[in-house]
Amino acid sequence: MGVKNSVVVQVDSRGRILIPKRIRERLKIGKRVLLIPIRERLEVIPLPEDPLEILDGAFTTDVLFSELRKEAERQAEEETGK
Repeated sequence: MGVKNSVVVQVDSRGRILIPKRIRERLKIGKRVLLIPIRERLEVIPLPEDPLEILDGAFTTDVLFSELRKEAERQAEEETGK
């Protein structure tokens, strides 16, 4: 995006800003973002709806992450007696 695609937004009385729809769509911003203050600016990083999605591909294994997750969920349900 650069200066050419910049937009000025207002901060409301509760400290909220509205990120324009075209920017949200372009950056795939959903319901959660990580805000990182860096010196005199604020970096906004979109977060996935599923926080475990970030881990997908982080480990070297022949088993798909989705399969590992299902197994972990199954074990958790057994431990809680569901």
